[in-house]
Amino acid sequence: MKNKVDTIINTKWILLIKPKNKVIENSSIVINNSIILDIDDTDIIHRKYESKELYNLNTHCIMPGLINNHTHLSMSLFKGIADDLNLDAWLKNKIWPLETKHVDNEFVELGSKLAIIELIKSGSTCFNDMYFFPEVTAYASLELGIRASLGLITIDFPSNYAQNSEEYLEKGLNTRDKLKNETLVSFTMAPHAPYTVGNETLKKIFTLSNELDLPIHMHIHETENEIIESIENYNQRPIERLLDLGLINPNFIGIHAVHLNSDDISILSKNKANLVSCPISNFKLGSGIPNAALQNSEKISLSFGTDGSASNNKLDILSEARVGSLLAKGISKDATKFNSNDALECLTINAAKSLGMENKIGTIEKNKVADIIAIDFNKIISQPIFNPVSHIVHAIDRENITHSWVNGKCIMKDRNVLTIDENLINQKVQRFVKKF
Repeated sequence: MKNKVDTIINTKWILLIKPKNKVIENSSIVINNSIILDIDDTDIIHRKYESKELYNLNTHCIMPGLINNHTHLSMSLFKGIADDLNLDAWLKNKIWPLETKHVDNEFVELGSKLAIIELIKSGSTCFNDMYFFPEVTAYASLELGIRASLGLITIDFPSNYAQNSEEYLEKGLNTRDKLKNETLVSFTMAPHAPYTVGNETLKKIFTLSNELDLPIHMHIHETENEIIESIENYNQRPIERLLDLGLINPNFIGIHAVHLNSDDISILSKNKANLVSCPISNFKLGSGIPNAALQNSEKISLSFGTDGSASNNKLDILSEARVGSLLAKGISKDATKFNSNDALECLTINAAKSLGMENKIGTIEKNKVADIIAIDFNKIISQPIFNPVSHIVHAIDRENITHSWVNGKCIMKDRNVLTIDENLINQKVQRFVKKF
């Protein structure tokens, strides 16, 4: 008698991620109770199992879901509103005034849902967010069925969310206490940046990170001016200051890291910190090229993020990996640098490790959670296919991603998000635009 299971997916290729370069062909994945129960030749699987749901994706590659490791989801409602500005002018003259005028629970709910739809259609099954009202984003992510890491944002100046660092921390910790048992939700401590958070607040965050075993998710070394101001105010580069405060450790996730010198790299490497590169946002804001982070990805665990749509203007994490890979090759003048496998590890297992989720997601293995995506290679512009790994990084686009499963549940089928009415969200966004 066959074993009854929830789902069987038949496919042409399965990209496991680990071991490196490992792709298996003409195989099937068995999912039961949200877990990958078995992986084997399709004929063997169908002799052993009978499923409630069967997917015949015989022109597809199945791989782990992509992890967008740095987002500001709600800022999707500011997409294109402040283009062609450097970071300082973008923040101070446009974004901060707009946030003061518009950001509240309703803004964050709509912006989060709009962004999550785009994330799902871009192949992301997990995101790491930093923004105000994280509880609202958490409930939006639960409604749409995506895995979420929510930053408990902290800044030393007031916003529509909180008036001071104590209130930021109190609200964030209350959100964490309320939602800590949700399977799809996890948290990070999220001090915004060295230039917006003082030493006393950072000391509190370091203590809470240790007590609660939460990663610390923080912008660092995004612009040259940030480093100049840090030396003027603290007589230290930001990374040196954070090291003295205890924050640079395996739980640290440093975002952007565009401007690193050899001492910075040594500090991050010795302390096993994590970096997240957002090259497209850095280009667009004129912040620079994250060359050092890309060139030292063997020394420092690297992943990718899109940043927010207000500065990108897309949440296409696959594009970040492609750009990162090409930059590493072009700048080094070494075409062997940052190959396709390296790039896809950054989008999967490296990001999972930084979030403390490497035992759950990031690879396709038996007994791991079924956070996976299907990529269709049947389009004429995708032909011919000699190496599906290289194809994912360099040949296909996010429109080739047709299906997504999170925690074993299908949330996108044939590019239709199954967990929300996209037209309703579009109507709400159009009403929001009329406020301008």
